[in-house]
Amino acid sequence: MAQAKTFTTAELDQVLRYVSTKKYAQRDRALILTSFWSGMRVGEIAALKMSDVVNEDGTIKNEIRLSGAQTKGGHPRTVFIPAKLQAELQSYLTTRFARLPHLPFFHSANRLGFSANSLCQWFFWIYRAAGISGASSHSGRRSFLTSLANKGIGVRILASLAGHRSIAVTMKYLDANDDMKRNAVELV
Repeated sequence: MAQAKTFTTAELDQVLRYVSTKKYAQRDRALILTSFWSGMRVGEIAALKMSDVVNEDGTIKNEIRLSGAQTKGGHPRTVFIPAKLQAELQSYLTTRFARLPHLPFFHSANRLGFSANSLCQWFFWIYRAAGISGASSHSGRRSFLTSLANKGIGVRILASLAGHRSIAVTMKYLDANDDMKRNAVELV
């Protein structure tokens, strides 16, 4: 099976423009940016509860602590949330009326949470409708890691951010793109 597509900035913008026209535009934007700016797996995103993301004062946490039950490998991990994603999640939160701690953070059309499978399908169909071929629910995660690698972040940090126990697994996520190659040769 082919690896998920790594997005360019223009492709991410294209998807965000498309979802801005949809019924749940703020939710859709927050879902996509959570994938691209946190590097969480789709199952981890689907498993988020209000209490995982929202502080008692109603602000967005800067760290999300995932339990072993919420992660692929069954090992708890901390996901660091950049300020720009905190702002997007706070904006999305204004669309939510019920904020009880046990409720899913991201609601589906019927106001229930997504399953990992239904969210995988959601990403696939959003990307397809936006005109991006080869993209999947894993594209945000791959783009997140490749973008950080392109900015010089070391593979050990990338592995930790991804929740990988092996650097070899992390290396499979990284695309060697033309920007990386241009930056590399400029170091000579």
